[in-house]
Amino acid sequence: MGILKTVRVLQLGAEDFSKSIQVSDAAEWHYEPDFSELPEKDFDVAVLDREVAEEEFAYLIRFLRAYCLFVMEAVPLTKGKLTHQLFVRKMGRRLSAEKLEVFLKEDLPDYFSGSYGEKYRPQELAIAQGFKGKVAWRGFEGVDLEGDYGNELTQIVFWRYNVPITGRQTLEFWLEYEKDDTVEISLEIVTVRFGYGTDPDLQDVRMFSEKELDSIIYVENRSDRGGYLFTSLRAKGHGCLRITALHDRHSRKGKGIFMPGGKRAVTSEREEIFYYFDPGNLRPPLNVYFSGYKTQEGFEGYYMMRGMEHPFLLIAEARLEGGGFYLGSGEYENAIEHIIRKHMKMLKFQDSQVILSGLSMGTFGALYYGCRIRPNTILLGKLLASIGDVAGNERIQRPGGFPTSLDVLHKTCGSLSGEAIDRLNARFWDAFDHTDWSGTRFAVAYMVEDDYDSTAYEQLQSHLKDAGARIYGKGLHGRHNDNTSGIVGWFQNQYREIIKNDFDRIRRKTGGQKQ
Repeated sequence: MGILKTVRVLQLGAEDFSKSIQVSDAAEWHYEPDFSELPEKDFDVAVLDREVAEEEFAYLIRFLRAYCLFVMEAVPLTKGKLTHQLFVRKMGRRLSAEKLEVFLKEDLPDYFSGSYGEKYRPQELAIAQGFKGKVAWRGFEGVDLEGDYGNELTQIVFWRYNVPITGRQTLEFWLEYEKDDTVEISLEIVTVRFGYGTDPDLQDVRMFSEKELDSIIYVENRSDRGGYLFTSLRAKGHGCLRITALHDRHSRKGKGIFMPGGKRAVTSEREEIFYYFDPGNLRPPLNVYFSGYKTQEGFEGYYMMRGMEHPFLLIAEARLEGGGFYLGSGEYENAIEHIIRKHMKMLKFQDSQVILSGLSMGTFGALYYGCRIRPNTILLGKLLASIGDVAGNERIQRPGGFPTSLDVLHKTCGSLSGEAIDRLNARFWDAFDHTDWSGTRFAVAYMVEDDYDSTAYEQLQSHLKDAGARIYGKGLHGRHNDNTSGIVGWFQNQYREIIKNDFDRIRRKTGGQKQ
């Protein structure tokens, strides 16, 4: 049988829906006619068929994710009442009686906890034997092909390793590529489902056109039988074709990227930015967290930021191997700024009511976009600032330790030369030095013997010397990755102290008035 991920569902109401409606096999159903003591554990979905009491409100605020609250249409949402507050803070959705059956039977499995996404490694890409043109490999930037692909769509490349798919699972794919107008492509995905006993394996072949590739591709296994997917790219015509990356992810069928409510922005070059917003208690500050380096695609820091109770915004990316330091084209960088400002506008917050934060690779994102946002605080752990130097240290200080830095240098500057290193450093520091930092605090935890960017904290102090900003830091002995737990502990403590002293305490003194 197919393997469905368990989805913990809580229903409050006078009637137990599971007694009269077929509920998905994935559901671990908890019906509460009258609220009782429940385990201190997150629910994946809550369905309300009545208004909530005070203790229920407090429980659901703590143990339910945003975008996972469903309130029946018959339940009143009176402004100022607890049910309305819960609805707003959890980005709730109305559910009609007509759609309830479909939701409980078909949609619940899409609210599984956790997430998974990955990218096929360049080493797993193979060139078809029939292609006689030019091939140039560019590390994690991709592979360039140039030549004649023929008059019919013919296999040009394929990925050596297959992707497993379980019974009743849906996977989604996104292809990053560039090509000349004289080249036409299609993506082929073959699903091979395992047979039982003497039954043969079953195959399902699907071809996706360029127009279909403009959107995420969904491959659904409707069978209980698991199997695997084989992927290849076909092409015809003549010219240049650049294959950057093929991504596959566990799908929620449009209900969110990685998490319920997760979103993505895509540039004209097909580069993705992922973001997730949680309104929290709707009070300042807006805590923006940039994910660090991670090869498994998805968001970082969710539970840490949720624990702060205030609104938060997670930002992540999946370019190169583990991320590209949030550097990109003007379109790409403007999109990140727009995402932050869109949520500030939604909350009616000013720049001074924002905290930008991150760890390691995420510190650069917080610093770089701090030049545009100019927040209350930039909170950093394992500081990285001169990314050119991070790449330059790969040869002597850290051989083989972080080759992604070389990809970032080459992708951004088109070279690995000393001049390119200086240019990449200057790209950040020029923007930093032309920013008015008066009123911004920099709270920094750094590694004293950091083998990635050994002078980052001293450089930051030097560049802020006459800027009117506040800066303080804590140095821990060791190389970049020697004491992550110590860095994270300090980072979390600072977050709580800054929120308490700069926002919660002021709010109490002013009687709850927004500053």
